[in-house]
Amino acid sequence: MKFGINSLDDFDLKGKTVLCRVDMNQPVDRKTDTLTSTHRIKGCAPTIKEISDAGAKTVVLCHQGSDIEYKNFYCTRPHAKVLSEFIGKEVQWIDDVCGPAARQKIRDLKEGEVLLLDNVRFQAEEMTLFEMKLRLTHEQQADTQVVRELAPLADLYVNDAFAAAHRDQPTLCGFEQVLPSAMGRLFEKEYVVISELMSAPQRPCVFVLGGAKISDAFIMLDTVLGNGAADKVLTGGLVGNIMLCAKGENIGRRSYEFIISSNYGEYIDTAKALLDKYGDRIVVPCDLAYVEGGERKECMVGSVPEEIGALDIGTQTAQMYCDAIAKAATVFANGPMGVFEEPLTEAGTKAVFEAMGETSGYTVVGGGDSVTAAKKYGVTDKLGYVCTGGGALIRFLTGEELPVVKALRYAAEKFGSDRR
Repeated sequence: MKFGINSLDDFDLKGKTVLCRVDMNQPVDRKTDTLTSTHRIKGCAPTIKEISDAGAKTVVLCHQGSDIEYKNFYCTRPHAKVLSEFIGKEVQWIDDVCGPAARQKIRDLKEGEVLLLDNVRFQAEEMTLFEMKLRLTHEQQADTQVVRELAPLADLYVNDAFAAAHRDQPTLCGFEQVLPSAMGRLFEKEYVVISELMSAPQRPCVFVLGGAKISDAFIMLDTVLGNGAADKVLTGGLVGNIMLCAKGENIGRRSYEFIISSNYGEYIDTAKALLDKYGDRIVVPCDLAYVEGGERKECMVGSVPEEIGALDIGTQTAQMYCDAIAKAATVFANGPMGVFEEPLTEAGTKAVFEAMGETSGYTVVGGGDSVTAAKKYGVTDKLGYVCTGGGALIRFLTGEELPVVKALRYAAEKFGSDRR
């Protein structure tokens, strides 16, 4: 047991039916029915293979996209094919989550066989909006349909979805209320690495924060700056634009309107408070890049054209950030510096990630976009650790007990393990 949570080492798996919740949420190409990235599947494959090789009947649950991220809301059929390749054996798939067909398929499994169920978020109670609006307790989650139908068929629940550990949904936190439970190998590795690293990071410790998913970033900033974990925070992307707004800088009308239309306006006041408290340790862009007439153009902050939409940090900012990364002993990065998917607006992200690949400091990257950027710029193998979680990593760094961690600790205390 580690951190009050059971691991696979605490259970005999042979002959058991194991429900294994993983995070294989990946970008989807609907036209070809394929995944455009397989990083998260590769990460959880060793856990699934270990459970299966131990002689367990392995039932895999995962989500793909959501009601909020509808462009990637899709079935898990392509995941089964990729997972089969990673574990070296057939992964059966069924277009059902917990209905009669899925339940019968689970009953018919033989020892060592693997079955992947369809997208758990096809169940209403797994919807992100459902989670946000109803806020069910873990006890109430245990009484939802997916847990009621699947738990009686299983002997053990394994959670290997650290990337989703900040979510509070039935397949993540409900099964622990009614089944002996353990964390998988990927969950264990990521939880241990981040815990040990944050307890005593090598100095100076630099955080690089960008991207467009900012709700948790501002909470985390107050924590890591307040407790001294971060010596310096480099901001880009939407985080950087909001910080510039908080300083009273003009970022262009289109950039500002995007912040307001995305309901992120409240974070400008949050950013002001952070700058008042920690302004000497928060670094904001000094120049920005935008696209006009099919060309990349840059401008210094303070002379931004009124109509622009800032889509990347500028060259001077990128160099300043690269210098800071080169001097750091520890670097955390979450989120790109701009719209790195497009050639005209990728320069800032490319420079920062290449600098992380070249620094002698220990580097940790988290989040789907960050993982994609690291792969795009060929630095994945040069980084100290690549965490599958973005939101979970950020929420963990706020000092908050993640919902899944809380649920796993509850199960360890309530059900114990085979070893004790």
